[in-house]
Amino acid sequence: MKIKSILAKPFAHYIHRQIKKGMLSSVADQKSTFLNLIKSAIKTDFGKDHHFNNIQSHEDFVKQVPIRDYEAFKSYIEKIKEGKQNVLWKGRPIYLAKTSGTTSGVKYIPITKESIPNHINTARNALLCYMAESGNTEFANGKLIFLSGSPVLERVGGIPTGRLSGIVNHHIPKYLRANQLPSFETNCVEDWETKLDKIVEETINENMTLISGIPPWMQMYFDRLIEKSGKKIGELFPQFSVMVQGGVNYEPYKAKLTESIGRHIDTIELFPASEGFFAFQDSQTEPGMLLNTNSGIFYEFVPVDEMNNTNPTRLTLEQVKVGENYALIITTNAGLWAYNIGDTVKFVSVNPYRLIVSGRTKHFISAFGEHVIAEEVESSILSVAASEKIQLIEFTVAPFVSPDKGKSYHEWLIEFENMPADLDLFAQKIEANLRKKNVYYDDLITGNILQSLKIIPIRKNGFVDYMKSIGKLGGQNKVPRLSNDRKIADGLARFKI
Repeated sequence: MKIKSILAKPFAHYIHRQIKKGMLSSVADQKSTFLNLIKSAIKTDFGKDHHFNNIQSHEDFVKQVPIRDYEAFKSYIEKIKEGKQNVLWKGRPIYLAKTSGTTSGVKYIPITKESIPNHINTARNALLCYMAESGNTEFANGKLIFLSGSPVLERVGGIPTGRLSGIVNHHIPKYLRANQLPSFETNCVEDWETKLDKIVEETINENMTLISGIPPWMQMYFDRLIEKSGKKIGELFPQFSVMVQGGVNYEPYKAKLTESIGRHIDTIELFPASEGFFAFQDSQTEPGMLLNTNSGIFYEFVPVDEMNNTNPTRLTLEQVKVGENYALIITTNAGLWAYNIGDTVKFVSVNPYRLIVSGRTKHFISAFGEHVIAEEVESSILSVAASEKIQLIEFTVAPFVSPDKGKSYHEWLIEFENMPADLDLFAQKIEANLRKKNVYYDDLITGNILQSLKIIPIRKNGFVDYMKSIGKLGGQNKVPRLSNDRKIADGLARFKI
């Protein structure tokens, strides 16, 4: 056992004890976080505009501060980009995290000196909880991949600006720097395929023990390694023992990734975003991710079916229920107030507060009034694929709207690792599952308003080639599981078998 793994053990157990202690005070921590956030921002432009000096309770906050998305924050963000101080939070942000938006173009999310520890410490805590529970500290002695966007930062309004992963790259502790791959130079490469080839070159002969990234990226990385070495990942890297993943639901990628590795490996799921690091998997034996309740973020939860209401119900942590779908609304010490991040969550436990990410508020299909969500789509296909021993590479669903009555349907575009022997039967089984999960969809099929779903097989690497064609290959980019229009489906049409 080497020095890093020796030193990690007592620290891991200390942090793990602190986190377990925090599970008991989650509601109280949220209340104190809320009051501290309001107090800290009274003299900001936003605080003055929304009369923070009169806010004493969550009820006051709901009356004074409506739910906003990025578009509604842009006037404040523009002030920050012009160099103004005390706009959304006291002083000026220390960074702007640059991310892509669906309707707003490029988004600039403020990160303050108060909020940066949330991004750094949460990832650390996830690893330390894993060490404490599993006893596995040996991976700290090997080579670790923390894939990031380019760490080269530009300046906007005098503020260092770049991808969140590139910003965080500057804060990786010194004791991990010697273990970190890829190199700084490779991380600075912008072209994804060039970068991936360089990562393969730098890692193929190393003792890789931990690999982190979003599942689609890891699968591409594994495919390149297998192609070049002729070995499964578990054989190529015999000490590889931990895979850290987040950004998308892991389950659709699990079978293929496991097959590529060739043996069991522990995984740690994370729930990060440019706006904050919200939750992490704290246990290998319990479902869901532990909500970060004492890290400078105050949460509200809106029942998904109320998101389009003028005055939706805004629940606080102690009011949530297991099994309900909520839109996640955040207020943070980076100066985001009642901000709709676009993710939906479902609690699997309230003692402690553990959740899963169930989808995106804008990723649904309701072209015919069915309001099918990502969780229903994923669950419907994954259970059939598992029972049929079918491996999926990628898939997305879109409505096919026809002016002729009875001709409209849901179109499923799927890239298979191994094709079902009977594609029609495979589709029937998926549809049966979806009808059980969504009563509105079932009614539309029963009433002959919709035809049964149709599967369009996509050729090998079709999704990768599609993402390349729209300049979205690699990094944190991913294909939405479903959408209410045909933009993605039409773009994929030229890659069908």
